[in-house]
Amino acid sequence: MDDHTPENAPEPVGMSRHQYVWTLIIIAVVGVGLAWFRSDRATALPPAEPAASERGAAGAGAQTEERLVLEFPMMGTRAAVAFYGDREEAEKAAKAVRETFLRIQSICNLFDPESELSRLNATATEKPFVCSAELWEVLTAARQAYEFSDGAFDITAKPLMDLWGFYRKRGDSLPSAAEIAEAKKRIGLNRVTFDDARRSVRFTVPGMSFDLGGIAKGFAVDKAAEAVLALGVRQGIIDLGGNLRVLPEPPPGRTHYRIAIRDPRGSHAVLERKLEMLNQSVATSGDYERFVVIQGRKYAHIMNVATGEPATGMLAVTVVAPSALRADIYSTTAFICGEAFIRGKSLQDCEFYFYPDTAEAEQRGRAGTSPDFF
Repeated sequence: MDDHTPENAPEPVGMSRHQYVWTLIIIAVVGVGLAWFRSDRATALPPAEPAASERGAAGAGAQTEERLVLEFPMMGTRAAVAFYGDREEAEKAAKAVRETFLRIQSICNLFDPESELSRLNATATEKPFVCSAELWEVLTAARQAYEFSDGAFDITAKPLMDLWGFYRKRGDSLPSAAEIAEAKKRIGLNRVTFDDARRSVRFTVPGMSFDLGGIAKGFAVDKAAEAVLALGVRQGIIDLGGNLRVLPEPPPGRTHYRIAIRDPRGSHAVLERKLEMLNQSVATSGDYERFVVIQGRKYAHIMNVATGEPATGMLAVTVVAPSALRADIYSTTAFICGEAFIRGKSLQDCEFYFYPDTAEAEQRGRAGTSPDFF
C-alpha cells in the first residue's frame, strides 16, 4: 500500500512521492507564459493563511483575467491551487480548499493521537468505533478498493510498513520470513467487522490499524473540488502532493490543461508525452521517491500485502481518472498488480501509463520512461 505522512509524523526514511512533484502542472496563459507548481519537502506545521496573486492579460484588447496562485504545507506535503476570474471569488475558493484539507487531515491523520483515525485505531479492538460521516465515506471507498484489487489495496498494511522501516529506520537487515509472517497476522481488511447500519468498525485481531495514506489525499482533493464548484468557481487546478484535479472549464484562451509527467528515473526532466485534461484527475505511484535501502538494495514504499514485501516490477504508474480518489486508488493498485490485472478490469473512463522496470526496458534504452499506455 501507498503511505501517508501527515502533520507531526516521525521523520520519514527517504522521500515520499508527495515530497517532490510527480505531476508538474503546466498552465498555458497568454501574456504570462507557463505557471507550474512543485511539491517540496513537507514542513511540520502549516503557516497562516497564505496570499499571492498575479494578473495576466487574456489578449490584446481583451478583458483582463486574474489568476490567483497559492501554495501551502498540508498533510505532510505541499498543496497548490490556481483559480481564474474574479479575485474575491478565487480567494473564497482557495480558502474553501484549505479548510477542506484541514478538516480531512483532522480525520485521517495517522500520527495525530487526537485525530478520528487515531482514536479508531486505539479503541476498535476493544469495542466498535462509530465513525463520522466523512470517515465512513473514506472507509467505504477503501473497502470497495480492497474488493476491486482482490485485496492488494489494503489499508491495514501498517504492520508491514513498520517492519520494513518506512516509518522508522530498521537498520541494514532484511525482515525475516518469520517476522513477515507475524506481521501478516495483523493484516487484512477481511478481518475487520463493519456495521453499515451503525457506521461502526471493530478489529477482530489485536494490533490491527488503518493507514489511509493511499486514499486520503485523493479523497480530500475531491471534497475540495466539491466545495469550490459549490461557490461557482469552474476554472482552476487543485493539487495536494501530486494528487491533482482540474476543474470543468479551461484557463482563459485555452481548451484544456496540459499536464507533464516527471521522468520516473528520478531526474527533474519531464516526459515527452503531455496529458491534455479537463474535468479530470491524475495521480502517480512510483518506486523512487520514498524508499528504504537495505543491504545496498532500494525497496519501494508501496507494499504488496500478499508477499509481505515491497511491490516490484514498476518504476511508476500514472492514472487519469474522473475523480482524484479513483486516480489515487488505481495508481497504487496498478503499481502492485501490474498491467495485465488492470486491463482485465475494462476501466474505459480511465487512462493508465505504465513505466515498467524490466531488463528488457534497460536493454532497449527505455529505462521505463516510454510508457506502455492504454
